[in-house]
Amino acid sequence: MSFAVSRLPANLREATFLDVSAMHGIESSAYEFPWTEGIFTDCINAGYLCMVYENAHELFAYGVMSFVDGECHILNLCVDSSYQGCGWGKNLLVQLLELARQRKCRIAFLEVRMSNKRAFDMYHNLGFNEIAVRKRYYPARGGRRENALVLAKVLEESGRGG
Repeated sequence: MSFAVSRLPANLREATFLDVSAMHGIESSAYEFPWTEGIFTDCINAGYLCMVYENAHELFAYGVMSFVDGECHILNLCVDSSYQGCGWGKNLLVQLLELARQRKCRIAFLEVRMSNKRAFDMYHNLGFNEIAVRKRYYPARGGRRENALVLAKVLEESGRGG
């Protein structure tokens, strides 16, 4: 599904099926329990918004977001390890939220591992608040499961105060 978007950085674009392998490569290097290529393909097939950052035609970050009834759900956000700590994750999240506003979304949701303090801090600094805990949501070592924090952010319409 193609989205009419405005004011996007030149190196941010909508993902295609040709990007799935690179997205999976970034995912696999960043997470112990990565999504499969099939999950990325399914997201594109389902019409989820899949955006990628690229540098000289090499992908280094991506985000996946779904929409329903005025809400968006950020399903995955990942930055290649060599680009982490430079603000790309924050920038990508800001861009995804702007695209959600353009789609008239009123609220954004996401989950984050309880152990992922770095990601939690980024989300919190961008106005996300904890609203729930999903017990045993993420796979963990030794066949165990890790809880997820459910975060939400009310989205202001563009041009309105904050």
